Amino acid sequence: MTKKTTKIFFDTEFTGLHQRTTLISIGLIADLGLGKGTKSFYAELTDYDQSQVDEWIQENVICNLKNTAMPNNTYQLSNSGDINCRCDMEHLKMWLTAWLSFDSIEMWSDTLAYDWVLFCEIWAGALNIPKNIYYIPFDIVNLFKERKLNPDINRELFLGATLDKMTKLKHNSLWDAYVIMKCHNLLNNSL
Repeated sequence: MTKKTTKIFFDTEFTGLHQRTTLISIGLIADLGLGKGTKSFYAELTDYDQSQVDEWIQENVICNLKNTAMPNNTYQLSNSGDINCRCDMEHLKMWLTAWLSFDSIEMWSDTLAYDWVLFCEIWAGALNIPKNIYYIPFDIVNLFKERKLNPDINRELFLGATLDKMTKLKHNSLWDAYVIMKCHNLLNNSL
């Protein structure tokens, strides 16, 4: 019997575009297949390096965090299986590992340069990620390029009126994961 592969679209927000950046939040949306909907995981970290937060990150990332009133190291589980949490890296690793209990996983991001490294660092490196995650990640930047579209196109403008599900918070990792999924689906429908 073949394992079902689940595509998970994810995004991270972090303290800066440099080698020692730290994770502020991560949003993941699992596409459960036709007619089955999605399942999400959203975490805001409490142990990121606050000394690295500059004015742009404060105004565009920190101000878009939605769990700041939650106590540290707590999570909420919705009836549909969505997880929403505020925690340190240790709790993130534990809760995210449990959430990633799909047979086989393909990871998709917008541009992988930072997202994939930060994702792997949750488990202290790429060799330690859960075994059900395919070791080669994918990104929609290459899909845009393959479709002869500007890979730097504004994602929300590309999607237009199809953005109808969530509160629009650019630079909120869960919103951005949702936008990545919608772009992926639209780009694949345009074949």
